[in-house]
Amino acid sequence: MQNNHQSRDVFYVSDGTAITCETLGHVVLGQFALVAHEKTFPFIETEEKLSELLRTIDLSYQKNGIPPLVFFSIVIPEIRTQLLHSPALCYDVLESLVQRVKDDLQLEPKPKLHRSRSVSKDVDTYYDRIAAVEYTLAHDDGITLKGIEQADIILLGVSRSGKTPTSLYMAMQFGLRVVNYPFIDDDLKRLKLLPEFEIHRHKLFGLTIDASRLAEIRQSRLAGSDYASLRQCEDELAEVEALFRREAVPYINTSSLSVEEISTRILEKAGLKRRLF
Repeated sequence: MQNNHQSRDVFYVSDGTAITCETLGHVVLGQFALVAHEKTFPFIETEEKLSELLRTIDLSYQKNGIPPLVFFSIVIPEIRTQLLHSPALCYDVLESLVQRVKDDLQLEPKPKLHRSRSVSKDVDTYYDRIAAVEYTLAHDDGITLKGIEQADIILLGVSRSGKTPTSLYMAMQFGLRVVNYPFIDDDLKRLKLLPEFEIHRHKLFGLTIDASRLAEIRQSRLAGSDYASLRQCEDELAEVEALFRREAVPYINTSSLSVEEISTRILEKAGLKRRLF
């Protein structure tokens, strides 16, 4: 009988950051019932780094008896050739797209190392992203509301509902300045928006989560505490969701969503434009 939940080593390989390989690989593997043991190999530009990668592939094949999956983007011909001769199932994440564009445009591609992530291509946007990350870190978890007028979006929600990873993802990937604020006991008793938020209502967005999932996350940090109890989680979420509805703050449930999906839905609902890098 065929095993519908295979387990396989998966490697993301690039002579650049490997971000593109990871992103496309995750999308593709998401279509299959597969348990993936993932490892990323960025900046494979030298024989030394290539040797390490090939050793890892060989060990995976010897240990498991099946070839690992390799999603790659390699410009250097010698490295590409050696990788393709390794005991792995290799998938060039750009090959089919590049070929189709070549055919449609009747232009020959001119591969260039690091072209897809070149900082020098637009220095201003690079520093914009760094500034966005610094701003978001400084405004994480309600540390301060000073400079809130500079925020692109303000995330609200109970503790451990996904605000911090979502904030940092949007800052790093899209150059957005994000404030995130957790509702604490005083907020829950008052059940009103802070005055600082009133004048920035158009920037507010709420995150909520299933009570059972929230309790599970909190238990991993403070097991056995009232803070992590299911009853406490249910009460907090009920109060905060009621506040969101009363104050017309748009919100989404993060329980079954990846940080990429959460961010994309926020951008769509808030009408914010992505700043790609």
